[in-house]
Amino acid sequence: MELHALRAHQLRELLDKGEISSVELTKSLLARIEAVDPAIGAYLSVREKEALQEAEAADRRIREGRDVGPLTGIPVSVKDNISVDGSPTTCASKMLEHYISPYDATVVARLKAQGAPILGKLNLDEFAMGSSTETSALKLTRNPWDLERVPGGSSGGPAAAVAADTAVLALGSDTGGSIRQPAAFCGIVGLKPTYGRVSRYGLVAFASSLDQIGPMTKDVRDAALLLAAIAGHDPLDSTSIPGEVPDFAAELDKGVDGLVIGLPKEFFGEGIAPEVKDAVLAAVRVLEGLGAKVQEVSLPHARYALAAYHMIAPAEASSNLGRFDGVRFGHRAKEAEDVVTLFEKTRQEGFGLEVKRRIMLGTFALSAGYYDQYYLKALKVRTLIRQDFEKAFQQCDVLATPTAPTVAFRIGEKWENPLEMYQSDLLTAPANLAGIPAISIPCGLNGEGLPIGLQLLGPALGEGLLLRVAAAYEGATGGVESRPKPRLEVE
Repeated sequence: MELHALRAHQLRELLDKGEISSVELTKSLLARIEAVDPAIGAYLSVREKEALQEAEAADRRIREGRDVGPLTGIPVSVKDNISVDGSPTTCASKMLEHYISPYDATVVARLKAQGAPILGKLNLDEFAMGSSTETSALKLTRNPWDLERVPGGSSGGPAAAVAADTAVLALGSDTGGSIRQPAAFCGIVGLKPTYGRVSRYGLVAFASSLDQIGPMTKDVRDAALLLAAIAGHDPLDSTSIPGEVPDFAAELDKGVDGLVIGLPKEFFGEGIAPEVKDAVLAAVRVLEGLGAKVQEVSLPHARYALAAYHMIAPAEASSNLGRFDGVRFGHRAKEAEDVVTLFEKTRQEGFGLEVKRRIMLGTFALSAGYYDQYYLKALKVRTLIRQDFEKAFQQCDVLATPTAPTVAFRIGEKWENPLEMYQSDLLTAPANLAGIPAISIPCGLNGEGLPIGLQLLGPALGEGLLLRVAAAYEGATGGVESRPKPRLEVE
């Protein structure tokens, strides 16, 4: 039995029955990482010693029957912009290449409290700025379905690790699609929760009003279990939403009979690859066959979402990344004759091209004389987009769209054209601007055998509804067992 290939809810049963141990499972994953990751490049660091110690503690807890939760003993891997005490948190940047976090992010603390070993830290676009993981200053990550293609971004490391079975569960972050787009490219499940549903404490900030941590898993049930483990109010995050965490897993078997699924016409137009559109519409027909009703809706301001996103996100990034100045922590330039030169040289050496591009764009958007013309106007557009979604959800329960306009593209294909790269977020950024939850699930392959993602969007705090619809589709199409898997040449 290949333990690394199983899902978390399957492993839970084996652990509870005593048929396997957490140490055995963790060793299986470590061996898988050693065998496969040199070709994939998903991990920036592996916590072998610490993870095995945490697995031993989990095994004792299971034997004693003491506070065993759904994820006790099941390793989780974490995107490397989420802090883990005593481990590197590099953000895939030279700026933080040697930084060791002195504390746990709230999501990590909650996983550790449940007894989930933290296996390692995963690659990303530098400071989560990118759509292909090519902006990482530390490593190139490849798509397990085709090693010459990107895994998506910015959570390309988590997506590739889950797809390659080097992680059972992973945490990513999503600012404009950074969980969902790589999930679609790698054929896995990726969920961006409602803004504030999951604490951002310990997440290195990119754009504070857009960032959200979420699960990246092999199936929908695992996503429900992982979301339940990390969600909930956190007094350390002022944007965290108060209230009890629902039992997301209890929603999975309710079906879709009577639900209304909206198809936003703006999400199926120009720029969407025909094979992607056809696969998504076929998935919607499956849901219709299960009793859902389908109707066309309109989100008239969605066409402006990408432009608004690329004003708001860089503006917030230019503020958030001001802390990296060579004085307090991170990279420090040598031989600077004064403080101003120290700042300039540190940021010149420490930041990559894409990060510099976004800082400059954001600083310009916030500058005197341009604030009203660009940033304030983008905020007004954001309000209109949120209102469009509110009106749409008065007509339907969930929305269904493609996750990304295309399947995974080749490494280097869009590197020279940033505007073309930014189009990868065309269908995902609106959910971040509106603060609503969205999930990407696999819905087939294109003619070249590459995964296609179906995106489902719901009203604020509607994660249970999204998981319910996603589970219905997954069940109707045979689930993970019937889905093709990447054939790794390294195996």
